[in-house]
Amino acid sequence: MTAPREEGQDESLDAIRRDEENVARSAELFYANVQEFVTDRFAYFVPRPAPGSGQVWCPQWFTHVPALSRLDAVWRAWEMLRFDGALGMSNWWIHHVDPHMRALMDPVTGPFAQCVDGHQSGEPLPLATPPEGLFKDQRETPRDPFAFD
Repeated sequence: MTAPREEGQDESLDAIRRDEENVARSAELFYANVQEFVTDRFAYFVPRPAPGSGQVWCPQWFTHVPALSRLDAVWRAWEMLRFDGALGMSNWWIHHVDPHMRALMDPVTGPFAQCVDGHQSGEPLPLATPPEGLFKDQRETPRDPFAFD
């Protein structure tokens, strides 16, 4: 932001323009997409699972929907937190990478659990069809946020 103004002094046009350019610059993505982020940066940040670690990684991570969603979230968090020079990267590791990697590489419940001996496509959860009328389209019925129903 610009320096504080003295009473009665207008902010200069140049100062306003600089502020707007800095805000616009901070909204720009460094990477074009999650694939570019994973290939160019993330693969070097996170070590390959060691033999015997029990962790599993699949080179075809992009075919596993939960992995794609989690890595996209990690990438987007990195894009925002990279601007915080004080705590951004620490926050990114502790609150984003560490928990997501534990979930992704879990050999029992993670999306790569079936890929221990090579890539295997996962099966979606089995679902039963609910009774007709049980669920209403929430987009069509405006809900009163103060109602007790």
